[in-house]
Amino acid sequence: MRKYAVFSGRARRQEYWMFVLFNVIITVVLTMIEGIADSDSEGSRSTFATLYGLAVLIPSLAVGVRRLHDTGRSGWWMLIGVIPIIGAIVLLISLSNSAMLSSRSAFSLHASNTLFNNSIACFLC
Repeated sequence: MRKYAVFSGRARRQEYWMFVLFNVIITVVLTMIEGIADSDSEGSRSTFATLYGLAVLIPSLAVGVRRLHDTGRSGWWMLIGVIPIIGAIVLLISLSNSAMLSSRSAFSLHASNTLFNNSIACFLC
């Protein structure tokens, strides 16, 4: 949590996926605890998991943007996830790509388009 709301810089693949893994584990544990503690209730609302999700919203966006920077894309690519189904798939592929190892700027339009085209071509194969 050292980079709580730092949107600049880069996040390696391991940093991003470990962040996601720990957040999923914590959310599942909180949901299970609430389910056990409130087993007689009819609703399926998980207050603890919801509050935790709100607490890590900004750090999740920040690490996602830094991961996209590491793959050579702008942080605005996070908005592609808003497009139903296809957007989430493209974003997942983008976040899973290797880091861009060029000496040029990480936000190079040419490099971003090349990586995107390669990701789409790989997905369509």
